[in-house]
Amino acid sequence: MSGDFALWVYLSRTPLLWLTVTLVAYLVADRISAATGRHPVANPVLIAIAITATVLKLTDTPYPTYFAGAQFVHFLLGPATVVLALPLYEHRATVLRAALPMLAALIAGCATALVTAVGLARFLGIPEPVIVSLSPKSVTSGVAMGISEALGGDPTLTAVLVMTTGIVGAILVTPLMQLMRIRDMRARGFAAGLAAHGVGTARAFQVSEVAGTFAGIAMGLNAFLTAVAVPLALHLLT
Repeated sequence: MSGDFALWVYLSRTPLLWLTVTLVAYLVADRISAATGRHPVANPVLIAIAITATVLKLTDTPYPTYFAGAQFVHFLLGPATVVLALPLYEHRATVLRAALPMLAALIAGCATALVTAVGLARFLGIPEPVIVSLSPKSVTSGVAMGISEALGGDPTLTAVLVMTTGIVGAILVTPLMQLMRIRDMRARGFAAGLAAHGVGTARAFQVSEVAGTFAGIAMGLNAFLTAVAVPLALHLLT
């Protein structure tokens, strides 16, 4: 038993262990999602988080230790976002035809996300640092954490809020669009990327390549617009 414990202590300090745990958790989660026919509730990101969190809890591993090993996945968020330019290029003609509606939806979606989050938080008397951390919740995590840190928020809290927003959005987007009888994959994808950033974009690609393309556009444009709009919203909604 002591030998097993010593082996675990050694492995737990090896960065490759937690990277492997992360990748295996996602592979298992993706299999589960595929087995359910890609049901919105069986979101692979949500399932992977639950599996990884269970492993960390059972092994009593602090989050900083885990992140030190799995940070390579975090690093890949940047290149993965850039790769979204490929389907954008392939569908550029379709994108250009919808440029004006996308601009209107972008402004409306960004404003709605900021006003509801910041305004409601201030109404409920939530402390200022938490409000700052909450404000970029609808932006992809790399950008959101940078915005939060620059404005005096807590990047770790922002990351949690971003993932929560993305997972909830990815679960709700398909049934909500069906309920509203929105069949246009451009609109469905753009809404997913705008409200649920990377997780919503991944879900959109599972439904349709066109939806995924428009989700990627929305995610990128919303990150840029939110970075500019958050300081203004925090100042105006005082």
